[in-house]
Amino acid sequence: MKNRIVKIALYGLLGFLVIAQLFRIDKTNPPVNAGEDYLSVVEVPAEVSQLLKTACYDCHSNETAYPWYTNVAPVSWWIKDHIVDGRKHLNFSVWETYEAKRKAHKMEECYEMVEEQEMPMPSYTWMHGDAALNKEQRALLIDWFKKQEMAFKE
Repeated sequence: MKNRIVKIALYGLLGFLVIAQLFRIDKTNPPVNAGEDYLSVVEVPAEVSQLLKTACYDCHSNETAYPWYTNVAPVSWWIKDHIVDGRKHLNFSVWETYEAKRKAHKMEECYEMVEEQEMPMPSYTWMHGDAALNKEQRALLIDWFKKQEMAFKE
């Protein structure tokens, strides 16, 4: 009896996973206007720019690169949710649409999240090892974000 229940549960799970593949995520990125993108409108040092592109832009811009595993549901749903949520909180692609006060606040949130090691998210760095920040890279980004916050407050 116990084996039969386990078999039914496994077949049910397999059926769910097969059917889930029919529900694909939308991988279309919104258009990018270079005149609004943070890296285009703010003079950013090359090292900081590279860190932002590597550790932040996939979820916090309209330039998401969708890796192969975003073709596999339900993982794809989880990742798409992270991207939508990331863009909602901060989208570097629409930076120039933010008012100065909001820009300063976003920079404050950036350095706090990096400082507390909440960003980049550990679940992201598992599959994107190059996005994992070492102590020096974190310090560089924190310093940059703090300087930017002060500049936008002026």
